[in-house]
Amino acid sequence: MDTAAQRDGWLAAIAAAADAAALTAVEARLFGPKGEVVELVRSVTSLPKEQRPAFGKAANLLKQEVEQALAQKRETFAQQAMQQELAAGGFDPTETGARPKRGVLHPITVVQNELVDLFTSLGFRWEDGPEVESEYFNFDALNIPGDHPARESQDTFWLTDKNLLRTHTSPVQVRTLQRAVKQGFQPPLKVIVPGRVFRSETVDKTHEHTFYQMEGLVVDRAHGEHGISVANLIHTMKTCLRVILERDVQVRLRPGFFPFVEPGFELDVNCPFCSGKGCSVCKQSGWIEILPCGMVHPNVLQKGGLDPEEYTGFAFGMGLQRVVMLRYGIDDIRQFTGGDLRFLQQFPEVSR
Repeated sequence: MDTAAQRDGWLAAIAAAADAAALTAVEARLFGPKGEVVELVRSVTSLPKEQRPAFGKAANLLKQEVEQALAQKRETFAQQAMQQELAAGGFDPTETGARPKRGVLHPITVVQNELVDLFTSLGFRWEDGPEVESEYFNFDALNIPGDHPARESQDTFWLTDKNLLRTHTSPVQVRTLQRAVKQGFQPPLKVIVPGRVFRSETVDKTHEHTFYQMEGLVVDRAHGEHGISVANLIHTMKTCLRVILERDVQVRLRPGFFPFVEPGFELDVNCPFCSGKGCSVCKQSGWIEILPCGMVHPNVLQKGGLDPEEYTGFAFGMGLQRVVMLRYGIDDIRQFTGGDLRFLQQFPEVSR
């Protein structure tokens, strides 16, 4: 097989190409599905075993040389085209280049940022905590009994070191109180805690195993003009929902049991998908649970280092996905983590 003659012929064909179209035709002849260079490399397998190493090495070197010649010729044509455009006056080097396509913020991030701005304007500050949490802060310090079903593996992702993936952002309440007491507690304390949480949930249209919450905590003296009451809690929640949902919504407050608040409440909003008539999203109830809340339990205040006779407060926690679903009319929570770019591209660019 006279590879030297083939090499000279291929390089000559590349050199003789008069324009980019002719060069493309030569490239197809050499590197197409049955191109001459491709067939040469493939022919290595038909040779005797002892000849394959040397011939294979030579064939690959020749392939690289031809590819380099093609690239150089292609660059020559590109330079010639640019020179022609400059000579014709059709190119303005001062013209602004094409702007790269901008991405968008995830809708959960958009709503979280707006909530942070809202509560910051109300005097709250942002706090954070670990996603890998201890049993003490996730359950014990929040007055959750040892036999509570939330501690079981069907609800909680337990790790091999006896820690767990936090099931809510509420552990940051106790961590923040303890830190504030060490620094010399000066009421009022007003914090928000946005973050990711995990639960061993059966995934469906309204439930996910990984989701986002925003926790809120307000603590002040129990008596006097700065005393905290349920009225303060209701006012704060109504303000929050009116701003973030960008419309007035019908809400209801009903009793709810959560070990870390007493009394506890469930705040529901009228389902926007069916206007309260009942649908698959609200499970035919006409309402969507959005915001559990209540007055901080005295035991939680004690774990944080405060005297419940002297201090009181309220806490709330909302699922950010559910807020986003209500705001944008999204009827399936699985879309947030589905990875479908078409879903994300529906939302406007946000500069932040």
